[in-house]
Amino acid sequence: MSTLQEQFNRDGYVLLRNQLDKDVINAIYTEARQIFATQIKRVTGKTVDIDDKDTFENAMFEFFEKDFDGFVSTGKTVQHSFSLHRLGVDPVIENLLKDVGLSAPIIGARAAMQFNSRFLSKDGSKHWKLDAHQDWRTGQGSLDSAVIWFPMVDAGADIGALQVIPGSHKIGLQASTTSGYQGGITVELKDEDFVQTEFQVGDILIFSAFLIHQSGNNTTNNIRWSVQLRYNNLDEPTFIERGYPMAYIYKPETELVTPDFPTVEQLKEVFS
Repeated sequence: MSTLQEQFNRDGYVLLRNQLDKDVINAIYTEARQIFATQIKRVTGKTVDIDDKDTFENAMFEFFEKDFDGFVSTGKTVQHSFSLHRLGVDPVIENLLKDVGLSAPIIGARAAMQFNSRFLSKDGSKHWKLDAHQDWRTGQGSLDSAVIWFPMVDAGADIGALQVIPGSHKIGLQASTTSGYQGGITVELKDEDFVQTEFQVGDILIFSAFLIHQSGNNTTNNIRWSVQLRYNNLDEPTFIERGYPMAYIYKPETELVTPDFPTVEQLKEVFS
């Protein structure tokens, strides 16, 4: 057993420094901001420099306030960027998963990008700051399923980097609410048991899907941009015995998103 796997089995997580190519991360970050910038211009009329962080993110907040549905759709769209999905199946990621014990890793859910800020929260919702939870509840895959999380900006306590409870992956699946975006654990947890993680761009956290963790509190005026990747192990006996269950359900809308669209004339113009 590798030292990495020993640490993963003992603590339920490993934080690896300078593990990913910064250019690869920046490509994902850039593509996402460019997608948002297109919709920001449509909604606000502003052409924003995506590298002017404060100006761009203030425009994100304005977009959110002026066209919530459009913001949500754009947020969903960035989840499908080529750069994000290339990383999810990169050999660097595959080998890391094998190093912590997933002998036959397979994608457990689509790659996910998050952009968390209290200014991107509606009606007091906590979508931007998740309570203590275990990711296995929403995936329900192999017992050794693993999650890879990393920010696309330098992240410490002030911007809400993850907080984890070492060793909590061994205490079983905890009772949880199922309301909202992510059900929170209902048993009482001690604040002092949580360890605050800190990252530079290129660092990654790989953790057991049973590890209890929560969002930190982003007290800044900036967005915490991050990526989450989830994986199962095809060789794990209970995963095989249960017939490789997939708890995530992806399905199309039952009605047209844009009524009376497209027209014949629009199609003819596209294919002229």
